[in-house]
Amino acid sequence: MTQTQNNQTRPFELGFYNFVDGGTNSLTGTKKDPAEVMKNMLEVIELADQVGLDVFGIGEHHRVEYLASAPEVILGAAAARTKNIRLSTAVTVLSSDDPVRVFQRFATVDLISNGRAEIMAGRGSFIESFPLFGYNLNDYDGLFDEKLRLLSQLNESTNITWSGKYRAPLNNLGVYPRPVQEKIPIWVAVGGTPESVVRAASMGLPMALAIIGGMPERFTPYLDLYREASKEYGFESSKIPLSINSHGFIADSAKEAIDEYYPLQTIMMNKIGRERGWAPATQEQLEKQRLLRGSDFVGTPEEIIEKILFQYDLFKHQRFLMYMGNNAIEHKKMMHAIELFGTKVAPVVRKEIAARQTG
Repeated sequence: MTQTQNNQTRPFELGFYNFVDGGTNSLTGTKKDPAEVMKNMLEVIELADQVGLDVFGIGEHHRVEYLASAPEVILGAAAARTKNIRLSTAVTVLSSDDPVRVFQRFATVDLISNGRAEIMAGRGSFIESFPLFGYNLNDYDGLFDEKLRLLSQLNESTNITWSGKYRAPLNNLGVYPRPVQEKIPIWVAVGGTPESVVRAASMGLPMALAIIGGMPERFTPYLDLYREASKEYGFESSKIPLSINSHGFIADSAKEAIDEYYPLQTIMMNKIGRERGWAPATQEQLEKQRLLRGSDFVGTPEEIIEKILFQYDLFKHQRFLMYMGNNAIEHKKMMHAIELFGTKVAPVVRKEIAARQTG
């Protein structure tokens, strides 16, 4: 599938992403062997491919809780075990990386996967990589803007001449290897700032909008802004896909989904909240996010279907990715959630959206 395909003829894509946390159960203190977590992760990706999901993504993190500081290595392992699923990051923290090396690593994944690699670039919601790799947080936005433009240019041609503020210049140098795809799809991950939306639109790059709290209706202006800005910059927005990324978990019953997801999610969100100065939330408060007009996709396949279709009517997006990322959940239950997503949710959603597009 190419990024220039008209959105009215583009099959709706569904997938999931994971940050590969270490699997520590914050309720019981039980810890998993990191090698076991990685083995389980590859099994989950392999199953996602087998049940027909379209995309899998891994988020780059440099915190003690997570194992995915080098997501391209995991994607390369997954590429060798899968046949059809597209393999992405969610996200690559481009601000603290070298775009040349990012391109080379993803081109390598593309070769292993025979043309299924994608890059989802972002500034990163956590900042540990900045001091780790010697970058100044005062340059937070400038670093991302410059490096995103360089990465996009690297995707255009083998030899490149370029100069900027934060990296040594390139003078007609070749960048290898080249991918199987003519161009590696580069998505821009956006958390909800108009400036980030306009930047993606100004470059003609597809946008992945994260909705992890609040009512989805309040995010419609961002997609409207993207489409309007892309036209102003000379791009045909109907040919550029957009994605909604949200948290969730699927089980046979709503009670099981709630019981598996929310106790652990409440602890995790409040831990992040303490770091960022958010007010603490109770589990009961967070559970409201699973209602139709909330952000979380937690429930039965039928509930997930209803919610995806509700948001499609709001956004007219082309991709939905669900963060099913708490590896403290029992592995067989995570595998079952992926099976439900691929066999129960995806076929119904694809059929219904195709009907709405042509109706």
